[in-house]
Amino acid sequence: MFEGKVALVTGGSSGLGEATALKFAEEGARVIIAARRVDQSTQVLKRIHALGAEGHFIPTDVSRAADVERLVRATVERFGRLDCAVNNAGKVGPRFTPVADVTEEEWDKLMGVNLRGVWLCMKHEIPAMLANGGGAIVNVASIYGYKAADIGNGPYATSKFGVIGLTKSAAADYGQMSIRVNAVAPGFTRTEMVDPDRPGAAEKLNALVARHSSMKRLGKAKETANAILWLCSDRASYVNGEVLTVDGGSTSRLY
Repeated sequence: MFEGKVALVTGGSSGLGEATALKFAEEGARVIIAARRVDQSTQVLKRIHALGAEGHFIPTDVSRAADVERLVRATVERFGRLDCAVNNAGKVGPRFTPVADVTEEEWDKLMGVNLRGVWLCMKHEIPAMLANGGGAIVNVASIYGYKAADIGNGPYATSKFGVIGLTKSAAADYGQMSIRVNAVAPGFTRTEMVDPDRPGAAEKLNALVARHSSMKRLGKAKETANAILWLCSDRASYVNGEVLTVDGGSTSRLY
């Protein structure tokens, strides 16, 4: 599906980013992983190579403009083009903290990665795609990008609301230039952030599943990766400015 294409995945060292990078590799793309953690990213890169695909890791902090500029420039220099970009890097930030108790430092760090980071990535990805005649971008939001988060998680929800607004605005700006910009909104998905094997986590996550998932289970990272690749593919050629929810029916429940 992606033979000859170049895909860039931020936050590619684990979770949704790792699953997406591997899925691109399986489908024939050349893959760039951008993340801060070297050891984990190196392991993902080995898995990409084991699939017979080309891959490269570029250490990147998406909250730093110089890092992002270097990332996209190095991608084009190495592979000659950029076709698909998945802006997945993110963090949870302060949890169980009412809005008025969040510190300025906590707020700025979260927004720097989750929202400013997505904007910085698109700021440099879009010109690279325009030079190549077009492309597809998928930003990773959350079901908490269009509904209130649980009490004490306001900054995270705010950042994801911003990602959706930014996605729709960029889609309107560049759709006529053959660049599609969409988002996915995952629900509770088994990743490093939501790990039932962590000590003391199982009971809490079981309660979350009972409350949030119509399918009575956590999502799998590869399920969201499948949605991301569809949005990047020609099969979604007339899909632009949309948010694809991947949550097992959580946001559809009435009980």
